[in-house]
Amino acid sequence: MSSEDCVMLDVELDGFILCNTSSAQHANLSFLDEDLFYYRFLYAIPTIYGIIILIGLVGNVTLIKIFCTVKSMRNVPNLFISSLAFGDLLLLLTCVPVDASRYLSAEWLFGRVGCKLIPFIQLTSVGVSVFTLMALSADRYRAIVRPMDLQASHALMKICLKAIMIWILSMLLAIPEAVFSDLRPFYDKGTNKTFISCTPYPLTNELHPKIQSMASFLIFYIIPLSVISVYYYFIAKNLIRSAYNLPVEGNVHVRKQMESRKRLAKTVLVFVCIFAFCWLPNHIIYLYRSYHYSEVDTSILHFITSLCARILAFANSCINPFALYLLSKSFRKQFNHQLSCCKARKLMKSQSRSTTRMASLKSSNQSMVVFSFINGNHPCHEENV
Repeated sequence: MSSEDCVMLDVELDGFILCNTSSAQHANLSFLDEDLFYYRFLYAIPTIYGIIILIGLVGNVTLIKIFCTVKSMRNVPNLFISSLAFGDLLLLLTCVPVDASRYLSAEWLFGRVGCKLIPFIQLTSVGVSVFTLMALSADRYRAIVRPMDLQASHALMKICLKAIMIWILSMLLAIPEAVFSDLRPFYDKGTNKTFISCTPYPLTNELHPKIQSMASFLIFYIIPLSVISVYYYFIAKNLIRSAYNLPVEGNVHVRKQMESRKRLAKTVLVFVCIFAFCWLPNHIIYLYRSYHYSEVDTSILHFITSLCARILAFANSCINPFALYLLSKSFRKQFNHQLSCCKARKLMKSQSRSTTRMASLKSSNQSMVVFSFINGNHPCHEENV
């Protein structure tokens, strides 16, 4: 879309100035134009995003590597957690850098394809996260409340198919986000300039943003967390009953099995609580903007609140591996083993380099000796010169 086209459309868009994250940033930048502190603050934001990406990459890649290479770690919950880690990696490598770029550039930098693809990837990742947590909760429910169902029906192949179905469902539910997201021109009355921004809704229908944001909130947050709550209600009820009914000198194997299942259920519950806490502010702001689509909030409070909500949502993609590290002894052991292997490899490389240098030095000294004897000189005289 050319700049001339934008100017032609400005008459129709007079009532719409700013609508999404980058647009809200525009208003704040024009409002804080003369304050150097806020410019420094804005340029510090990509650094925070960079730290999130780095921590998330280290944690999730190590988690996936452990579950893929260590045979004893390949079980049903860990397969789902690996799928969760893949979704987090996808979000960290695509959406987080794009979101960071919005604070460095006034214009959308990734074209129309990027405008459609990035929101699609983000919503797919959110779907994979919450639906995988729902599947993990269902798995813990069966393991604790209905353990007799855990037989051939829980073969790894069937779990792999479930994980794939979660990805397909998440992609299908994210398609409307890709369809309606587009580049649209906006006119900023404060600066008297027109700019192109990637927006999630068409500008002609005020009802559409409300429907889409509410549907997203229900499908990707309220409904899955409600289902998970029901599962955990029955899990807690069963565990309380088991604690009373289990004999004091009961079977040691049964006790250990119950303790293991309780620990895993607790881990999944922590994952669910982290997801609920990290994504709730972002959903609330998304709803707020959709219900005030034609209004502009240029306050510093709104800008900082929006920014913190985005950072918190993205931080969710790097927290799970470290939560698992604290909660799981077996994972902590494997994680430490991976770190020690990395240190050992670095040490071997440094030793290899020093050996190569010593060999090279020895070779050069021998060459000097031969050269000195050929010329009738002693090498010590050459060294002292």
